[in-house]
Amino acid sequence: MPFRFSSSSPDAQRAELFELTRGKLIVSAQAPTGHAMRDTQTLTHVALACAQAGSPAIRCGGYSGIADISSIASAVDVPVFGLTKEGDTGAYITPTVDSVRQVATAGAAVVCADATGRPRPDGSTLEDLVAAAHDEGALLMADCATPEDVARAHTAGVDLMSTTLAGYTEARAATEGPDLECIREARQAIGESAFLIGEGRFHSPEAVAAGFDAGADAIIAGTAITDPGWITRRFQSGQPAQP
Repeated sequence: MPFRFSSSSPDAQRAELFELTRGKLIVSAQAPTGHAMRDTQTLTHVALACAQAGSPAIRCGGYSGIADISSIASAVDVPVFGLTKEGDTGAYITPTVDSVRQVATAGAAVVCADATGRPRPDGSTLEDLVAAAHDEGALLMADCATPEDVARAHTAGVDLMSTTLAGYTEARAATEGPDLECIREARQAIGESAFLIGEGRFHSPEAVAAGFDAGADAIIAGTAITDPGWITRRFQSGQPAQP
């Protein structure tokens, strides 16, 4: 049965989610089209294994978003951070009000959406997405590329922010590992009370620890945990893990 918040109040839901995830590592279980792991049942089993190992939530979705979200939410007893990917330009992560509603209805406790300021297909604002998520009993997380995105999302009333897209847009150059400076700058911009997640290129336990030191409340990691192909190549190369 999908995780359900114990209250319908967004304030109470935020408090419950933050208590569940603060100081912890959240696992992302996703696979793109053409990947050997691109199978809803496969990803469901991976997500369940990660939840059983202690992940306090699971991020999932993508181009097969709704099917993956529904299956994984039904299998695990932790909150699902759900998203869709629609297209490959502009705001493509859960980009519309309708997308937000679909993700929440599929079982996501938290809807993840692009917060880069790139145009949305339906012309919606971050405030519109927050309202839609709350109407469906879910929270909204902003997938951000820069500290400025994080600050703008916080001002718009988004429930929590993540550095998901740091290094994946033209706005900020990619770093070798996680963009720790983005986390530091974002934390400074939004203060200590807002909930900030570090995400993107967290490929080792040392990197996760560095993300917490930089000011993240929680960390999301995916590839280094849930992609056997990437893990195999890393072992074959003998490349040391980089924070």
